[in-house]
Amino acid sequence: MEYSKQKLHEEKVFKDPVHRYVHVRDQVIWDLIGTKEFQRLRRIRQLGTTYLTFHGAEHSRFNHSLGVYEIIRRIVDDVFNGRPEWNQEERLLSLCAALLHDLGHGPFSHSFEKVFHLDHEEFTQSIILGNTEVNAVLKRVAADFPKKVAEVIGKTYEDKLVVSLISSQIDADRMDYLQRDAYFTGVSYGHFDMERILRVMRPREDQVVIKQSGMHAVEDYIMSRYQMYWQVYFHPVTRSAEVILTKILHRAKQLFEEGYAFKQEPIHFYSLFDGEVTLEDYLKLDEAIIMYYFQIWQDEDDELLVDLCQRFMNRNLFKYVEFDPAKEYKKHSELEGLFRKAGMDPDYYLVVDSSSDLPYDFYRPGEEEERLPIHLLMRNNDLRELSRESDIVDAISGKRRTDHKLYFPSDLLYDETSKKNIKRQIRKILELP
Repeated sequence: MEYSKQKLHEEKVFKDPVHRYVHVRDQVIWDLIGTKEFQRLRRIRQLGTTYLTFHGAEHSRFNHSLGVYEIIRRIVDDVFNGRPEWNQEERLLSLCAALLHDLGHGPFSHSFEKVFHLDHEEFTQSIILGNTEVNAVLKRVAADFPKKVAEVIGKTYEDKLVVSLISSQIDADRMDYLQRDAYFTGVSYGHFDMERILRVMRPREDQVVIKQSGMHAVEDYIMSRYQMYWQVYFHPVTRSAEVILTKILHRAKQLFEEGYAFKQEPIHFYSLFDGEVTLEDYLKLDEAIIMYYFQIWQDEDDELLVDLCQRFMNRNLFKYVEFDPAKEYKKHSELEGLFRKAGMDPDYYLVVDSSSDLPYDFYRPGEEEERLPIHLLMRNNDLRELSRESDIVDAISGKRRTDHKLYFPSDLLYDETSKKNIKRQIRKILELP
């Protein structure tokens, strides 16, 4: 039997707290899970620094990837199977793309991407197309199969319906991470009726649509996403940890560029510092490696690097105040000068951090990052954009909410063994007690 159709002698299951079980029947999927590139995802947390805010948030990209695969498996094997609009030949491609969609995430992914100008989606495609165990498995299906999987993840595949299952405003990726992140953080915001949404999903030529009768379940999903972003993903304490993490990486890079002699050479960072990251180097990075360096950097000679690493490792995070960059830029400039006088480098100790989210947007041609809307399938078979039918969704459609905060080490501001008057002046401007 050809490899793409091979089934396991006995179905394998992963016990899962969100979906109860993740079912694997295809040999290809089982082989992909066993590759070293996929197993690496066990060593990368799904939510980065969020574990410093919600102590249960220790789940991994591996957990999430299996969850997305399971949702897609249920859609293509149960919901879409036998429907004329669905091409069953795309089944295995959809399952593989779902399983591998986050393969290129690095440790503390978004901070790493910002500091070192990386793109996890590009690395995902590089792993799929490169000299890897994942590529070898996919090639056994067909010579062009890795390319197809990479195109689905890159949103360039010709069958837009397959792309929309994994990447749209109501896709398997979001449906898994909202529920999974809610479960592991212990909050109630991320729960919605996924069973109902799956039952009312219908395939169309270029996207998944939702039966009109399922509109309220979709409203619940969108509000759930809105709440999760502001209550969990953009939590100010998590953002503080992210700020410190980012500053550690910036400092290490700056020291390297200045020729600083590290006590233990940061060999895993060399290609990152040089800006020429090979796939081989990238795949060696995981959060255990990063935490190792943060641990040993606490014994370096550079006081700034030491302080930042101690803060991260011991959760002595920066405090924050609300801040409006557009209106308070003069205040920020004044604070920068005072921080320097107080012996605190404002590049590292006075940080503006912004969070922004657009919970739902309808299609507006020509705009940056055009988003395909969620369509409702009406009883007369017409398609209607969701916000035209839902007052709840209409109320938040196209409305970007942005939040700015100013982060700083309050413990240093209250340490009056030096620069007492300047620190009091800073506290007064920041309206600290």
